Amino acid sequence: MPFAQIYLMEGRTEEQKRAVIERVTAARVEAVGAPIVNVRVWIQDVPKENWGIAGVSAKDLGR
Repeated sequence: MPFAQIYLMEGRTEEQKRAVIERVTAARVEAVGAPIVNVRVWIQDVPKENWGIAGVSAKDLGR
């Protein structure tokens, strides 16, 4: 069962997450020939204060 774990900085819309799920699923099906019903995608929203960029949190950077 192909499993994709995706980390995104919080703030994406439900529509954007749906698009990620659809496209990652399609890529897994194409890349490894897995039946679409076996593909799992997990999106984890990460709070901006927990996402570091160049030693500074994304929240402090105003992202």
